[in-house]
Amino acid sequence: MFIGHFAPAFVARGITKDAPKLGVLFIAAQLVDWAFFTLAIVGVEKLRIVPGITAMSPLDLYHMPYTHSLLASAIWALGFGAIVWLVSRSMVAATWAGIVVVSHWLLDLLVHRPDLTIAGGDYRLGFGLWNSPALAMPIELILVLGAYWFYIARTKGPLVPPLILLTTMLLLQAFDWFGPEPVAVGPGFSIMALLAFGLLTTMAFWVQSTRWHKNTVGLAVAG
Repeated sequence: MFIGHFAPAFVARGITKDAPKLGVLFIAAQLVDWAFFTLAIVGVEKLRIVPGITAMSPLDLYHMPYTHSLLASAIWALGFGAIVWLVSRSMVAATWAGIVVVSHWLLDLLVHRPDLTIAGGDYRLGFGLWNSPALAMPIELILVLGAYWFYIARTKGPLVPPLILLTTMLLLQAFDWFGPEPVAVGPGFSIMALLAFGLLTTMAFWVQSTRWHKNTVGLAVAG
């Protein structure tokens, strides 16, 4: 899953104005992948190409205990939530940040082959929807489009910036699905993934500067 991971970020920001801003939530949504690809560059976590390992991806993510175990995800969530609390002094914001971080593991559970762990052991989990493109693709699109619509409906501001963000997300996802399969997974591959996350996160910070939660707008008018 790629852009589907950003669905919880849209939902959290749509639910309450007390959640972190959208850009921060975009970081939370892909935090464990930021960490994974960074650790992969230095060889701490490992992936390789195994053609046909799933119908949708040739990536064998065979060693990622520090990012993609449930325990590790929870630790990343606590750490990121603590940073958000230190900056905002808001337990609500910190809690939402942590929830969005952990959502990454739960969404990966749907699509990954059994390569996720509970605490880095040998027992591996994954429902394997990457072997069923007819299910995995529409589920990811429904998640993203539904969450995006919820965010737009609950916030106020010009539509052009969020539409540009959504278009960029869909184009990157289309390339991921229909572009050429990777033939190597060296540092360049990880850097490209990090650049894609960085682009979308930068755009999310831009979008957040143009939109306001409708509850905030209502309070300002009432005041």
